[in-house]
Amino acid sequence: QVQLQESGPGLVKPSQTLSLTCTVSGGSITTRYYRWGWIRQTPGKGLEWMTEIDYDGNTDYSPSLESRTSISRDTSANRFSLHLNSVTPDDTAVYYCVRIGAGWLPIYDFWGQGTQVTVSS
Repeated sequence: QVQLQESGPGLVKPSQTLSLTCTVSGGSITTRYYRWGWIRQTPGKGLEWMTEIDYDGNTDYSPSLESRTSISRDTSANRFSLHLNSVTPDDTAVYYCVRIGAGWLPIYDFWGQGTQVTVSS
């Protein structure tokens, strides 16, 4: 059974970097052809896809967030991380790490439980 668990600070100050880590169990992040990514949910924008990294380390970013977003992975620890810099209160959201299925449609077949991150001074 694949399980994903987010971890990281729940409170970040404006202009700082939001950093979260997703630890995966029950499956390898290097298994073809799955991808692993981050989605967030806010009351104003709903669910928003942010970024993903595939089984071979290739990355992709939302155009609206690319300039300040980075995704990376540690294959030995079977985990991947999100870094969102220059945050503002508009970045306050529930952040989810997800697995994306191997099909041609983006099916988010496994989700972490989500973690609330608040941007406030």
